[in-house]
Amino acid sequence: MHPEVNSQVYIQAYKHDGTLHRTWSMGDVLEADEQHFVIITNKSWVLEESGYRWNTREPAVGYYYADRWFNVIAMIRDDSIYYYVNLASPALYDGEAVKFIDYDIDYKIYGKDLIITMDQDEYFLHKKIMHYPDEIDAIIRRTMNEILDDVHSHRPPFNREYVEEHFQQYLKQLAR
Repeated sequence: MHPEVNSQVYIQAYKHDGTLHRTWSMGDVLEADEQHFVIITNKSWVLEESGYRWNTREPAVGYYYADRWFNVIAMIRDDSIYYYVNLASPALYDGEAVKFIDYDIDYKIYGKDLIITMDQDEYFLHKKIMHYPDEIDAIIRRTMNEILDDVHSHRPPFNREYVEEHFQQYLKQLAR
């Protein structure tokens, strides 16, 4: 099952223990098939598990995969495109929201030369207290290498032209 193109969906991140971690208000579905969803958020509300609520600053193109252990948020800024990568379970759509399990480790990517790995300490803590299975640990480690290879090879979505095409498609939809 996948969301309908031109519909709006919530995006929900859970933790391994089933608790809701973060929810994004409605995103616009630009593309959707059995393998991936492309969802645009633009100054969306985000609700944290703590109850803290904040608003995103810029439009972003989100890439959610049904068969890959990460998702990518490409933030459109005046000077460039910045990527935020969540190591996460493959995404699924349940008729209301695109959902995934957040496995803590994130990358912030500024071009191909500046890649910051974040929250590894959180990963090791949660791995212990939430009892991540060895299979998940192996998948996460393998996926970390795959992401870096994709970034250095400029494979979509780590390709400026690819993201810009989706953003232009979104702007055309808004103009209708």
